[in-house]
Order: sequence, then C-alpha cells, then structure tokens
Amino acid sequence: MSPPGNNTTNHDLMQRDLSVLWHPCTQMKDHETVPVIPIKQGKGVWLEDFDGNRYLDAISSWWVNLFGHANPYINAALVDQLSTLEHVILAGFTHQPAVELSERLVQITPPTLTRCFYADNGSSAVEVALKMSYHYWRNQGCPRKTKFISLANSYHGETLGALAVGNVALYKETYKPLLLETLTAASPDCYYREHGESWADCSQRLFADMRQTLEQHSEEVCAVIVEPLVQCAGNMRMYDPIYLRLLREACDQFNVHLIADEIAVGFGRTGTLFACEQADISPDLLCLSKGLTGGYLPLSVTLATDNIYQAFYDDYQNLTAFLHSHSYTGNPLGCRAALATLDIFRDENVLEKNKQLARTMRESTKHFNEHPHVAEVRQHGMILAIELVQDKQSRKPFPWQERRGRKVYLHALKKGVLLRPLGDVIYFMPPYVITEEQIHHMTNVAWEGIQLATQA
Repeated sequence: MSPPGNNTTNHDLMQRDLSVLWHPCTQMKDHETVPVIPIKQGKGVWLEDFDGNRYLDAISSWWVNLFGHANPYINAALVDQLSTLEHVILAGFTHQPAVELSERLVQITPPTLTRCFYADNGSSAVEVALKMSYHYWRNQGCPRKTKFISLANSYHGETLGALAVGNVALYKETYKPLLLETLTAASPDCYYREHGESWADCSQRLFADMRQTLEQHSEEVCAVIVEPLVQCAGNMRMYDPIYLRLLREACDQFNVHLIADEIAVGFGRTGTLFACEQADISPDLLCLSKGLTGGYLPLSVTLATDNIYQAFYDDYQNLTAFLHSHSYTGNPLGCRAALATLDIFRDENVLEKNKQLARTMRESTKHFNEHPHVAEVRQHGMILAIELVQDKQSRKPFPWQERRGRKVYLHALKKGVLLRPLGDVIYFMPPYVITEEQIHHMTNVAWEGIQLATQA
C-alpha cells in the first residue's frame, strides 16, 4: 500500500472508496447524502480522519477494542512476533503463541473448559460450537439430536449456521429458506417486566418457556445457545444472572449442551471477566472473539469440556474426528495480540478500574431516565443502553422509518463522538482506557443528540 500523501483529504479517499467498496450492514445509497469517513490514524479512544477531525470511539469499533487504538504494549508484541513467525498450518504443527494462549484461556475461563479450538471470527466460533455439539451426540450414538434452542431476539453471527440460531428478524428473515430449522424460547429480556417486578423475578418467570421447550424436545436437541446477560445486537436487551443458573440446571437435567456465546460480552464487558461468572456456571462450550485480541486481529476460540473432547478421541479408522478447519486457525500474530491483551488484564487491575468507569457512565446518564422519550436506561458493567420511544408510558416505539437513532448518530459525528445506535437504542461500549472526563463528553453529546432526534 502506498502511504497517503500530505495532500490526501477525506473527499479524495471517500470518492475512491465509493467506486470499489461495499460496506457491511450498510444501505450504500445512504452515502449519497452522508459521506463515509476515512480514518487516517487512531490513538487511545480517538480516531482521526484525513481532514484532522477527531472522533471518540464510544462503541470500541464494533465492540472489539479494549485498550485503545495503537496500544503501545500490543503494538510491541506484534512487532516482535512479526520478526519470528507470521503463520503456520496448525494441522500437525504447533507454535508457542497458540500453546501459551490456550494454557492461559483454560486458566481464566469458567471451570471444566479444558480444550481450545481456534477460528478467525465470532460467527465461525459459533459454527464450531454447533457442529461440535451435534457431532458429539452423533459419536455418542444419539442421531436424533440434531436441533438447537436459542432465545427470541438473539444474535450469534451471520454465517448460515450462526444466523439460523439467531432470532433478530432484520438479520434472519431474508435468508430464512437457507437456514436450519431451530427452536426458539422466550427471551429473559427484562425490558417489558411487569410494574414493580425485579430483573431477577422477571428473568426467572420467563425461564418457564425455556423449561417447557426442553421438556418437549430434549431428545432431539443438541444444545441451547445463549448470549449471557446481554443480547447485544438485539438492541442491547439485558437480563438477570439467575436465568443462566436455571438454564445450566435444566441443560444438565435434560441432557443437552449449554453453549455460551460471549463473543461480545466476554473480557470484562459486563463487569466480570466473563459474564457466566456472575451466575457461577460453566458452559459446555464457550465462544470468544472480538476483545480476544484487544481489537487488533481477527481471531476466535471455542472452548470445550474434556467430556466433549474425549468423544472425538479415538482410533482413526472409527472416523470420529472433528471435521472443521480454517486456513488461519491459531494464527501466531492473532495469538500474540491476545496474549498481550491478557497481560494487560493481569498487570493493570482492569476490572477494578472499570467499576469506577461504569459508575461514571451510570451517574452521567441518570437524568436520561427523566426524558419524555427515554423508556429505559439499562446497564451491565461497561455496556450501557438508552432506549428511545415515541410514548414513554406504553413504550410504543417510534416508527422505524423515521430513523431517530440515526439522527443521534449524525449529531454525534458533528460533535466528535462515534455512536452507532441499534435502531433507536443508543448505547455506550467504550474502550477501557476512556477517562471520566471523556465519558462526560460522550454522554453530553448523546443527550444533545437525543434532544434533537426526539423533537416532533
């Protein structure tokens, strides 16, 4: 790549972009009126474009960046790794970063998870977990177990298997003819809880539907897959840890696997290193990605119990080996970035520091609850969401065609903050290096944007 010249501008790069690129999750026609923003460099929580404008990355560049852009420690680790090994096949070969990362992940993840299987993105980690669960039951002589249970409003990725076990209509309906047949249980989402009902009581009440689904279908179900505590792409809807405890007990009772998709909520986002810790449970399969490398490189891992691993461990001629691979499985650069990320967690008391940052976000948005078009402000750790509605009492949403959340997004860009609302849900998921002063700036800009966007 040729380095950008001193005279490169946003307009130059934007025009080149629009002639060749197709952006994700984007109606490209929008860019006829709202320019794509070319980013020249990043530092800490800030992104800078070619015209010198800066943007506070309040969403961690799609939830991946934990310790800031161009983090010196992670940079140094990658430079060192580049000088020794960039990649090697992981079938029949191994390397130090993959071994060390696996050892450390087994140490820090919930108990009973003992084996690491690598892929290169979150959707792929989910595909691995689904196939691993199905294949386990096949190897165990249970061929009827071919289905999966997921939650209403869930999201697990956009490859076909991952999309099949999701339930966000916007993502799923178009491709429905291509997808596996799955079972859907009610979400434990507490947004519509009854008056005076606690999060715990609401989530416990809503578990009844999952239990009934397991009772009726357990003989044909491989696994239940959930996003612990926060359904992120599902408008950041949240629930109580008691649901996970009840689900773990039910999965054991009905002999199905529990898959925890912590791709978005892992690595400290909900206040603990992994969300499952808040329920004191261990899943049978755990999917991790996004923050795994600190937001540097695409890498994912599916952790499995030894019980699952042993179901595939056999003589070759019995043909029980797990059938899955990626060319870049266990890429050394990705593993080294992940090791550097774990070093920062270990050495810098990150989770304790995040408690104060989370308190600051909560205090800075407390007055949002009084806004006539804010139905709810909800939070789990370093994830905070504000849901905009047309009518506060009935929680009637604005017509989606009005794109009120997009108006907040556009105002925030003008004020130097990158927000990317989910419909009319404004949320914060900033890097952990954000300061309290920057949090106040972020929330003040969001408040201004909400005021403008909710005007008649």
